[in-house]
Amino acid sequence: MIIDIIGGGIGGLTTAIALEQCGCKVRIFEGAQFIKPVGAGIIIASNAMQVFDRLGLKEEVMNCGNSVSTLNITQENLNLLSRIDLSSFERKFGVKNTAIHRGTLQRILINQIEKQSIFLDHELSAVTKTEDKHILEFTNGKKIESSFIIGADGLNSIVRKQAFSLTHKRSANQICWRGVTDYELPVKHQNELIEAWGRTGRFGFVQIAPKKVYWYALKASSKYKVEEANIQDFFKEFNPLVKKLIQSTKTSDIHLADIQDLKPIRNWCHGTVCLIGDAAHAATPNMGQGACQAIEDAYVLSKCINKYELSLAFKQFQSIRKTKANHVVNLSWTIGKISHWTNPIAIEIRNLLIKIIPNSINKMQLKKLFKLPEI
Repeated sequence: MIIDIIGGGIGGLTTAIALEQCGCKVRIFEGAQFIKPVGAGIIIASNAMQVFDRLGLKEEVMNCGNSVSTLNITQENLNLLSRIDLSSFERKFGVKNTAIHRGTLQRILINQIEKQSIFLDHELSAVTKTEDKHILEFTNGKKIESSFIIGADGLNSIVRKQAFSLTHKRSANQICWRGVTDYELPVKHQNELIEAWGRTGRFGFVQIAPKKVYWYALKASSKYKVEEANIQDFFKEFNPLVKKLIQSTKTSDIHLADIQDLKPIRNWCHGTVCLIGDAAHAATPNMGQGACQAIEDAYVLSKCINKYELSLAFKQFQSIRKTKANHVVNLSWTIGKISHWTNPIAIEIRNLLIKIIPNSINKMQLKKLFKLPEI
């Protein structure tokens, strides 16, 4: 039996590793012609780090990244609104939230997979149902017969479009810049994630390796076209450190995109086809859980496949994961809206509420987010 994974991103690669460790044979079909260390930074939260721990990858991921021990929300001048100490979660779960370059993480994952299992230059164009199987058609002209399909091909999933009922992407009416720069942060910031909420947008930054910083910036975009947006125009009123991070980044290392998510869908699986990650539950990046939820998918799906017959395993996987993943989608969407309020009075009220929310409530929410299910 062969399980075919469409998409060689973090979710697809982690799924392949987990399944191979369970003794399953997999094929990964990736549209890119070459594996390149692309992308910006990524924060691997405790739930995803626990998965990597169980897959034997914790030490390598932590050694190649940078630990994040506190989460801070600040005003645009970096004055603190909320601070969450993650040390109690580090003790409870035995892992640390880790910031790492996405390309570095991708390399770690690829090195764990049997090379003959990865098929590059295989961009899926169509999925055709036969009597008892599917035919995968690729833009390179090849056709492959498949018994079991896992769609890990992202927000614009071809598997979802071909094998499932109509679904809807939602625009958050926000644009996001992401960058990686060579910069030495002040010592006090080197193990922190800082996200500054201002009147003109949001700016977050975190160290991902010695003297290397990942940053992201978001701006409501209803009045702007992505190609016309200039980040320098929007963050002049932020702390001077923000300006330094932007100016120190090469233009080629800054990536700009619209922010979208997937409106929660009813079914992730249909017969012998199953969706994971952004293909099933793409979220806006406001909780830093997009890739983490895909990694958690990989773990739960592999456990279900190891325990149940495959078609049943897909259903069990959906039953276990759907509530939590959709909660992340919906809460991320809400946070994105609240964080981009522009009315000065509303901003003052929002900031006051952030300050007075007890730390115990924030930690209770994180505890639920970080806990992995028992299968």
